[in-house]
Amino acid sequence: MTVVSYLLYGLVGSGAALALVRLALGPSLLDRVVATDTLLVIISAGLAVYAALERDPTVVPVLVVVSLLAFVGSVSIARYVGGMLVRAHTSDGRDVGLPEAAEERNGSGVQR
Repeated sequence: MTVVSYLLYGLVGSGAALALVRLALGPSLLDRVVATDTLLVIISAGLAVYAALERDPTVVPVLVVVSLLAFVGSVSIARYVGGMLVRAHTSDGRDVGLPEAAEERNGSGVQR
């Protein structure tokens, strides 16, 4: 292996390690979702680096499946969180904002 391949695999590995740290430490659900999506993108990048360096086209279907999984997962979580916000409206039409746990992190309960 060349120096470039070691460098690329090192960068992909360090990115994956940082994403795993964010996944473990993330204080909210959305932080963990973003970390999971980032980890799936890094896995896709790692597969692409492997396919390019080894000139192995058999990895491309796996790359497509991982990319679709990341996309569908992100859209599903966005729809779920969006549904939480839509259901948070009061009967008089006012928007009460984010769920209570998110407002507690703001400190004063004031929406930003």
